[in-house]
Amino acid sequence: MPATSTDRIEKQIVLDAPRSRVWRALTDVRQFNQWFGVNLEQPFKAGQKSSGRITIPKYEHILMEAWVEKVEPEHHFSFRWHPGSSDPTLDTSKEPTTLVAFTLEDDDEGTKLTVVETGFDALPESRRVSAFSGNEKGWAGQLRNIANYLKSNS
Repeated sequence: MPATSTDRIEKQIVLDAPRSRVWRALTDVRQFNQWFGVNLEQPFKAGQKSSGRITIPKYEHILMEAWVEKVEPEHHFSFRWHPGSSDPTLDTSKEPTTLVAFTLEDDDEGTKLTVVETGFDALPESRRVSAFSGNEKGWAGQLRNIANYLKSNS
């Protein structure tokens, strides 16, 4: 299936924190839970799943399941998941997953964090645009969340 403008989300932020600190906020599941708004129960390990309920109001019905793909310390962390839906009756468990990849790079002002989510074009057409739109807004908010978390937990 050819890529379209709805297949890939990419967001970047420069965080005023060293790469090692940003890495811990991303990959230590307890810290990830705090800024992301979830209650994952298992640590992040390549080839394993971590799952738990979203803790953000109006999204508590969503069970987040993240299948960790790669963990390259202080550089790259990625997982697959089913993009959420605000419809509590919708079962997305049989749908294809999207891939979320975080990349860290040094920057003169701290650490540049890039998050890329791909694979929306494989989702059912009936929900592709809403999943893309929701996650595009969601990632903008999550980058603000991690920045705020790092400021208050340095």
